[in-house]
Formats: sequence, C-alpha cells, structure tokens
Amino acid sequence: MSYPIRVRAGALIIENDAILLIEFHDEKGLHYNLPAGGVEANESVKEAAKREAREEAAIEVNVGPLAFTYEYAPHLTDNKYGTTHSLGLMFECTRIGDSEPRLPDKPDLNQTGVKWIPLKDLEQITLYPKVQRHIKAFIDQKRYNAFIEEHTLENYEKV
Repeated sequence: MSYPIRVRAGALIIENDAILLIEFHDEKGLHYNLPAGGVEANESVKEAAKREAREEAAIEVNVGPLAFTYEYAPHLTDNKYGTTHSLGLMFECTRIGDSEPRLPDKPDLNQTGVKWIPLKDLEQITLYPKVQRHIKAFIDQKRYNAFIEEHTLENYEKV
C-alpha cells in the first residue's frame, strides 16, 4: 500500500555550541543534512530517529522532545527535491556515551562525512532543507512542540 505522504524522522543533536550534520558531495556540490530518513514498517518515529543517527553517524542517541516539523510538498516547490511528498519530524536528541560520530561502514550514496558544525557557522553552509533559522530559533527559545504517543496515554477505566 502506498501513502500520499512519506513520514521521515530525524535527530537534532547539539553539543558544545555545535550541531551534528551529515556531509554530502554530489551534483549539487558540498552540502549537509540532519541525520534523518523514512520511517520503516513496525517502527515508531522515535525509533526511526534513533536508527537514522546510528546508520548515518554511527552513534546511539536518546530521543527527546519534538523540536520542529518540516513538510516538503513537491507540488508547491516545482519538485526541487523530487516528487515524494514528505513530513519530517525532527527530535532533539542527545548522544549516549562518549563515542565519536563517524562515517558509517555503509554510508548513504554520496555521503562523505559526519561533521560537528559550530552554530556560529550554520548560516555559512548549505543545509538541505534550509532550516538554519528554525534551528537557531529552537535553540534560543527551547519551545517544544507537543508530540503525543498513543502508547503513553492512560486508558479509560471500563464502567
């Protein structure tokens, strides 16, 4: 079964005034992405964010609150990133332990590195999508978006 919108999950990892980004070099040149990707069958969005951090940066993370949501609607952008409509849920994450992020054994196509980019340099890099302003606003305001997981809610008692 196909769905009209693909759900993606990602990790926003910030330490020591730097953000962890995935580095790519392809026909668009050098650019960066947050560790993120599509949610798989029988996987929650938080589990997907954790898996993507492991797959793209070779680290384990604790997944915290929802930082922001990003929608890519191809019909509103002349298909600039392809034709798949997607909704990305980006979670504030913290690294578990002291392992250093690194290029994984099986990196994504055109992935060339995993980099800590100083927050002061965020505006000087090419980040897809261009959400630098939103990342900085989240850091400055620490305003979390409500993300409610059904399995964490209390049940009604039967009458």
